[in-house]
Amino acid sequence: MPAALFISDLHLQSSHPRTSAAFLSFLEHHAQYAQALYLLGDLFEYWAGDDDLEDPFNARMTAAIRAVSDAGVHVYWIAGNRDFLVGSGFAAAAGATLLSEPHVATIAGQRIVLLHGDAECTKDVQYMEFRAMVRQPAWQKQFLSMPLAQRKAIIDGLRKSSREHNGEKSMDIMDVTPDAVAQVFAEHASTVMIHGHTHRPALHQVGHTLRYVLPDWECDVTPPRGGWIAIDARGNITRHDLNGNIID
Repeated sequence: MPAALFISDLHLQSSHPRTSAAFLSFLEHHAQYAQALYLLGDLFEYWAGDDDLEDPFNARMTAAIRAVSDAGVHVYWIAGNRDFLVGSGFAAAAGATLLSEPHVATIAGQRIVLLHGDAECTKDVQYMEFRAMVRQPAWQKQFLSMPLAQRKAIIDGLRKSSREHNGEKSMDIMDVTPDAVAQVFAEHASTVMIHGHTHRPALHQVGHTLRYVLPDWECDVTPPRGGWIAIDARGNITRHDLNGNIID
């Protein structure tokens, strides 16, 4: 039984049925046999507020997570840049515990710092300014007071704008910066980090530190991509593809 599994950046949406099916299969065949499941952000393509739990697609995905929790798995959630409006309503429905980031977890003897990863992309000044604004409780309270349809329309506009701007940015700007990563390691007295966000899966070793980057999931393209990270009872960390095969 794995001590913990980690996934991020599935960007679940009804228009990507194969990705959704892969996620449901992962929950049924892998996650429910772990001691803990960590969802490290951008599980959903967007989250307009917990009142959107009534959407049939959102309700189905949330119920599937709840089934894993009901099976005795500890489910933890860290917000991403797409679903930072997840709140207590979702947590209760999914049987998940919301974590602030960075979060330090001791798993099978490993002290691991967990985060989504967007806060460490400090070279993207425009995004960092936007992130600082939308993470403010006052901004979120005002936004969530709007009708759901209005919120979705605003989010749709922001997504289109983001795609346009990201096409003009270099990959270097949209990746985490070494100084930001080093600061997180130092502040949390850890030598192991797991995060997502960048869609650039890899294992980076700098000195005594190990930084694992989770893959994004996209199964509605050819070839499909996705996968997860696992920690076993002895503290060994492995990266897995969509079929569960170890890739390193």
